[in-house]
Amino acid sequence: MSYLIGALLAQDGLTNGAIYALIALALVMVFSVTRIIFIPQGEIVTYSSLSLASLQQGTAPGSIWLIVALGLLAAGLEGFGYLRGDRSTSRLRAMAAYGLVPLAVAALTFATAGAGFGFLWNIVLVLLIVVPMGPLIYRVAFRPLGDATVLHSLIVAMAVHFVLLGCGLLAFGPEGVRTPPLIAGRFPVFGVPVSAQAMVVVAVAIVAIIAMALYFGRTLSGKALRATAFNRVGARLVGIRTEQAARLVFLLAGFAGALCGILVAPITTVYYDTGFLIGLKGFIAAIFAGLASYPLAALGAVLLGLFESYSSFFASLYKDAIVFALIIPILLWRSLRSTHVEEDEE
Repeated sequence: MSYLIGALLAQDGLTNGAIYALIALALVMVFSVTRIIFIPQGEIVTYSSLSLASLQQGTAPGSIWLIVALGLLAAGLEGFGYLRGDRSTSRLRAMAAYGLVPLAVAALTFATAGAGFGFLWNIVLVLLIVVPMGPLIYRVAFRPLGDATVLHSLIVAMAVHFVLLGCGLLAFGPEGVRTPPLIAGRFPVFGVPVSAQAMVVVAVAIVAIIAMALYFGRTLSGKALRATAFNRVGARLVGIRTEQAARLVFLLAGFAGALCGILVAPITTVYYDTGFLIGLKGFIAAIFAGLASYPLAALGAVLLGLFESYSSFFASLYKDAIVFALIIPILLWRSLRSTHVEEDEE
């Protein structure tokens, strides 16, 4: 292997690792706060990429109908709770927000989808469409479970994954899409042509990770999420509303997924079922961190991206098999070095 080939493979590995890092951080964040292994995170990435491609073609994406349906269903659940006796103003506000926000986003999207406002406006629309999917999925699928076990939440997460997979096929069709790069061109770095798109992906991932670290370390709501992740029972005793923390963490997961989809769309051809593979690779990085450590999750994602890139060079036919096989030694290593801790009773 020459220096140039090795450097190009490292570039691809770092680019993919940055994407996996954002997914892994979202998975760690959701599991730490809610004890939910959020398997549909990959579908959020796919919906973001496919929605951006639809907007680039001047048409409103089919994902609009999904968030409208989820919003109306969530509003109906809140209304049912109101009729059953919980007549608090917070429930009324939640019912209005769940019902009106998706409708407003849909109206804005249909009004501006083909107006030619430019690429940046399409990105804004994608964020408005996809980010609310996180809290809407939580309200419809996971909040009715209450204090369910990890296994029960995992089963529901798998069901949500398959539902979103079918909805993705229905909304976008089986064809793959790829969007134009956010920034075109290449720049020589130490004699190696570096893609401007790769630089954007790595830079955005680094900024997002730093912003997440500052949020959890410097803001009151971020510290509340950290407290909830550390001890949910103790967080409730000191007045932290764990349900509100769960909605917030799913909102952040939706933002991370939407951002990943925007970054992935120009790099690879995205199909309606691409999200499962991307999400699974992010899950391997999260497992490397024991679904608990953000720095280890980011490190595991970068190592996974590099390993995948070099594996594609030496054994391209078995690239995915080699990458997914990594989860076996990681699980063995985690089980040998950690002691079993019972989940907090609530």
